[in-house]
This record gives sequence, structure tokens and C-alpha cells, in this order.
Amino acid sequence: MPPGTGSAPLYLLVFLIFLPSATATAQEATSPLEAPKIVVTDIPFNFELSRPSVSPTGFSIQISHDGHSVYSKSGLTSALTDVRLPAAGTYDVVVIDGVSRWEFTIRAIPGWFTVLPPIIAIVMALIFRQVILALFAGVWLGAFIVNDYNPVRGFFYVIDYYAVDSLAGDSGADHVAISIFTLMLGGMVGVFSRIGGTGGIVDQISRIATTARRGQLATWLMGVCIFFDDYTNTLIVGNTMRPITDRLKISREKLAYIVDSTAAPVAVIAIITSWVGFEISLIKDAFDAAGIDRNPFTTFVASIQYSFYPILTLVFGLLIASSTRDFGPMLRAEKRARTKRQVLSEKAMPLSSLDADVLLTSDAPRRWYNAVIPIAVVVLGAFIGLVVTGRNSLVESGVETFSLMDTIRESNSFDALLWSSLVGCVVAIGLGLVQRLASLADIMTAWGAGVKSMVPAFVILILAWSIGTVCTDLHTADYLVTQVSGLLNPRLLPMIIFLIAAAVSFSTGTSWGTMTILTPIAIPLVVKVSALHGLADGSAEAVLLSGIAAIMAGSVFGDHCSPISDTTIMSSMASGSDHIDHVRTQLPYALVVAAVAIVLGYLPVGFNVPSIVALIASGGALFAIVRFLGKTESSYTENGAPSD
Repeated sequence: MPPGTGSAPLYLLVFLIFLPSATATAQEATSPLEAPKIVVTDIPFNFELSRPSVSPTGFSIQISHDGHSVYSKSGLTSALTDVRLPAAGTYDVVVIDGVSRWEFTIRAIPGWFTVLPPIIAIVMALIFRQVILALFAGVWLGAFIVNDYNPVRGFFYVIDYYAVDSLAGDSGADHVAISIFTLMLGGMVGVFSRIGGTGGIVDQISRIATTARRGQLATWLMGVCIFFDDYTNTLIVGNTMRPITDRLKISREKLAYIVDSTAAPVAVIAIITSWVGFEISLIKDAFDAAGIDRNPFTTFVASIQYSFYPILTLVFGLLIASSTRDFGPMLRAEKRARTKRQVLSEKAMPLSSLDADVLLTSDAPRRWYNAVIPIAVVVLGAFIGLVVTGRNSLVESGVETFSLMDTIRESNSFDALLWSSLVGCVVAIGLGLVQRLASLADIMTAWGAGVKSMVPAFVILILAWSIGTVCTDLHTADYLVTQVSGLLNPRLLPMIIFLIAAAVSFSTGTSWGTMTILTPIAIPLVVKVSALHGLADGSAEAVLLSGIAAIMAGSVFGDHCSPISDTTIMSSMASGSDHIDHVRTQLPYALVVAAVAIVLGYLPVGFNVPSIVALIASGGALFAIVRFLGKTESSYTENGAPSD
């Protein structure tokens, strides 16, 4: 037998598996027109000119299925928009330009296929409590659909395309920055924990936070104070307060909830945050595309009064923390923590184990400033980084006069976070060495342990970003938006936009991605529908502002509820909570706030109810819900179990 003959069948199998994909790519590369490889039935898509040197005139295109023509058109390529395919299957496309002829294929899939990957991932995560496995299954299912239902090619596509694309694709630089920031901050926490900083903070705050109520209020207040970036907020508050809430027998689920409910909600509505430039740029682009002449920044500021879900989430978190009243799964978690002294459930698998790796081995003097100084460096450094990057951007573009808000709007938040986390690590290491609290080897071991504690969450983040790319490839957002686009009553638009944003964010696990998708659609839609129905200027203005706020608020709400959301994952990680336990206990609270925001917020303002009236009514409703539905700590500690 000639050398290598025995492995020929394997080579042939691999060749057959990958041949269809390679052939299709080669065929499509020859055509001057580009279309998505996968489209959704009855969802419009566009052809684009891929080679500008080719004349856009004289084109004819014909699309057929099983030998029957379903679409044909001639003329300019700019006219080849809003193409719809009627049924699932493979379509043959023929493009003719003079004497040149090109042929390629397009696949159409049923609309409900587009939501299967995120649904499978979410359901499996909730049932089996294995987040990594659930996310992998969701990505694999998406890759299976993308690769013409080939399970083997789809399996490898998870790693060689989606996982790699999450760190090297269009959003790869941002994802890498978030990953490095997370790992660096974990390393910094490991260092100042090893040199006694965390123990010192615990001692100082424990003098004030002597009860579960005070501990929760301290966590909520810290979350509100670190308002300029949700990632910084989540990682610092969760890691700092975890030893304190553990001592006070506050469940990890409650800590994760408070951390999660003060991170994005405060970042999305505060004026000086890493979100504001992104939000304003989206609004500006939508205004420009729709030919609307108004200031995007002042519009954003005016819309904050209609950000019912973020505002009410902060109010609800304060009510829960100050009253120590809980209901639903959170009540059971708090009862377990307070009466059985178990901050984690018996089946919990926390995403971070920093306390086991570092905190319990520290024998250094407990000095609070060894933690506060590095944290302050990160917080202040991130803000300075926003100003510096924004100023540099403005100067490079030729702008000579600008305000602080201009610099924040043009800043690069990812660079700012990377710089601040690096300096924070250096400062923490320097404090340990200068005070001779540990050897350089011990400090670097602690830094490595802090980084290692973030690795499980890092893997989950990659898979979460991957399933977001799957949703993009399958046009999940386009399908969801189309399903409800017929509900165009201008009075109902704020509520409809909120629900659409929530659905898209929940399915894709990204609030920023949802804002990017919906803002250029929703703003022109609101303007046109309001004009079509002849709304008065005051009513139209209220609908526009509340519609803009609904995009941001719905994105945050869906992000809160989704187990595949990066910020939800990071909240679980920083708090040392089991991720599914965090999602399961937070979901009822988020749904309650969202229901109140819809019924007493977005629905009434569409009918000219002032935003302040809606906010007061909503706040009163939340107070009543907590007061009459929640049970106090004394209801389950009155039999002698300790409550502090």
C-alpha cells in the first residue's frame, strides 16, 4: 500500500465536508453584486455593488427557485433594494451586465430559525445550569444553520470562525479591550487583597455596615457613585463589597442584583459616562439620515426624563436595599443566607474563586488605603482617560474650542479603561513592595491568581459575543423588528419601541448592539408616523423624546434579563455568584420594574401625560409592591437566627 493511502478516506471526507462552502465562495467572488449568503423569508434585503469599477447601469438580475422565477429586475443597482424571497430554500441568482454573466446562490431560511440559537442557549442555561455548554450549543446551532445544516462543519465553525471573530472581527478590538481590562482589574484585586487592602476595607466599612440593611445600602450607594462606566462599576463594586456582604450573610444573588441594577442603569442616563458619546453619535447619525436639524446632545439630555426603566430600576434597588424586603426567588436566597449562613446555594458554581485563591491566604496588615488607592486610581484614571482621548480626537480633527462634554462625547472609553487598569495594577504592586508587605514573587502570584479567577467568565464572554455574531448572521434583529412593525399608532410607539428593544437585547445579549440596530430605524419612524397622524408639536416632541429613551431603556432591560449578556455575566463574576442563580433571582425584579415602566410610563406619555407625573406614579407603585408583596428580614429571622 503506498504511503498515506490508508488516510485517503479521511482526506476525502474533509474535502467533501468543506467543498460546498469553498465553491460557493469562489462563485460569489466573481460577481459584481453582493447579497447576504443567508436571508430570511419575507424579510427585505439589498444587493450591493462590490466592484465600483463596474458600471452600475445595464444590469439585469433574475432569481429563481426550483426552475421558477421569483424575482427579476433590470436597471440601476441602486434599485435592487427591498428584495424579498417568498419561501425557505436555495435560490439561483443570475446577473447579466452586457456580455458578462454571473451565477451564484442565496439561501433563505424560515423566520423562526433566526431566534432558535439564542432561545436554545437561554433555555439550556436555565435548565442545566451549565452556561458554557448552553452558549456553545446555541452557537453550534447557529453555525449549523449558517453552514447549510452540516453538523460537522458547523461544529468546527464555532471555534475557527465565531470564537476567533469575537476577538478578531469588526468588534474584535473592543472585545479584546474589555477582556484585557477585566483580566487586569482581576489581577489588581488579587494584589491588593494579598497585601491586606481588602481586609482593611472590610474592617472600615463593617464599622458602618453592621447590618444587612446597611450593607445593601452601602453597595447600592457605591454602585451609584461609580457612574461613568458600567464595566468599571460592576468589577469594582462586586469585588470590593463581596467580603463585606459575605460577613453580613447577604446572599451572593442579592449582591449580584444590586451590582447589576446600578451599573448599566446609571451609566445609560448619567451625563458624563463612557456611554454618552456612543448614544449621542447614534442619535446624530439618525438625525442626519432623516434630515432632522436638531442638536443630538440636547435631545439626549431632554430624553433622560423619559428613561423610566433605568430610573425606576435605581429606585427599586434602593427600596429593596433600604427595606430588606424581598419576594420570589430572591426571598428564598436571602432566607437561606441569613438563617443557614449560606451565601451560595448548595448547587452553585460561582464564576469567580478569588476569595479562595487569595483572600484566605493573606497575612499582611489590614490597611484600607492599600485597596482604596488603586481603586481611586482606576476610577480617576478612567475619567482622565476619557478627557484625554476626547481632547486628542478633537484636536486631530481641527477643532480648537471645545467643552468638557465635547471631549467626553469624542472620547475612546476602551483606551481609557485599559490605561487606568494598567496604572491601577502598577500602583497596587508598588504599594505592596514599598511597604514590604509581600515579596515580589508573592505579589505576582497574587496578580496571576486574580487574573485566573476571571478566566471562566472570559470564556463565557467569548461565547456570548459569538452568539451575538450568530444573531447578526441570521438577521435575528431584523426578523423581530419586522414582526411588530405594523403596530404604528404614534401614541403606542414609545411602548412598542421599548418592547422591541427588550426583545432584541434579550435575544442577542447586547445593549449597545441593540441601540445600534434600532436607533437609525426608530427615530425616522417616530418622526414620519407622528407627521402622518398630524400630532401637535408638543405631543410629537414627547413621543420623539420618549421613543429615544425607550431604545436605551429597552436595551438595558433586555440585557438585564438575558443570561447571555456580557454585563450580566460580569455581574455574576464580580460578585462570585452562580450565574444562573443571579439570572433566576434578578428576573422577577426586572420584570416588575419593566411592567411598571410600561403601564405607568411609556404608555401614558404617548397620551400627553407629563413625564414627572409618570415617574411619581411609577415610584409610588414600586413602593407599594415592595411594601405589600415583599417580606421583611424579621419574618424569617424571628426564631432566633442571627440577622447581622
